Amino acid sequence: MARVSKRYKEVREGLDQNIEYSLEEALKQVKVRAKAKFDETVEVTMNLGVDPRHADQMVRGVVSLPHGTGKTVRVAVFARGDKAEEAKKAGAELVGAEDLMEAIMKGEMNFDRCIATPDMMAVVGRLGKILGPRGLMPNPKLGTVTPNVVAAIEAVKGGQVEYRVEKAGIIHAGVGKVSFDEAAILENARTLINAVFKARPSATKGAYVKSITVSSTMGPSLRIAISSVAAG
Repeated sequence: MARVSKRYKEVREGLDQNIEYSLEEALKQVKVRAKAKFDETVEVTMNLGVDPRHADQMVRGVVSLPHGTGKTVRVAVFARGDKAEEAKKAGAELVGAEDLMEAIMKGEMNFDRCIATPDMMAVVGRLGKILGPRGLMPNPKLGTVTPNVVAAIEAVKGGQVEYRVEKAGIIHAGVGKVSFDEAAILENARTLINAVFKARPSATKGAYVKSITVSSTMGPSLRIAISSVAAG
C-alpha cells in the first residue's frame, strides 16, 4: 500500500470527496490548501461527453484570460524579412525560417507557442509530425497563422490560453497562480469554462460537460457543481 505523506494528509484534511462545491468556494479551498514552496498553478479540468476521434466532435480553441496566467510564455515565430524583425521587437524568443525548422528537427524545442506568417506554412508543414502531437502546430483558427505577428505575440504573452480536448475527452488548462487574488482567479476560471461551454460541437449528443474539477499543481482536486457555473 502506498504511503501517504504528511503534507498530502494536511492539504486533504476536512475535504469530502462526495461534495460538489461552487466554483467560488472551491477556488478559495485551492488557495488555502496550496502548501508547496513555489507559486502553484491553479488548474481547471473538464471531462466532456465527446469523442475527439471524430472531427465533428473536436473541441479546441483559444481564450484570453482577463488577468493573465502568471506564466512566462516562450514564443517561436516563423517569419522572414520585416515580419521577422517585427517579431523580434515584439519579444519573440525564437525567430527564423529554415534555420528554425532545422533546429526543431534536431530536438531544440525551447518554446511554448508557435506562430507563423502565412507564407511560411510550406516550411512549417514539414514539422507537422513534431509540432502536431505537442499541440504546437500554427493554426489560422487559433490566430497563430497570421501576417500580424505583433498582435499574435502580444495575445499569447498577455494571457491567451489554448484548450484542446484529449483522447479521453479531457480538457485541462491553467487559469492563474495561487498568489493571484480570489476574484482574479474566479474571473479567469469562469472565462475558460464559459469558452468551453460555447465551443460545444453540434454533433455532441447527451451531456456535454460531465464534470469539472479545480486544483493547484500539488493540491487535491475539488469537484464543481456544474449548476454553479453561469454557462451551465
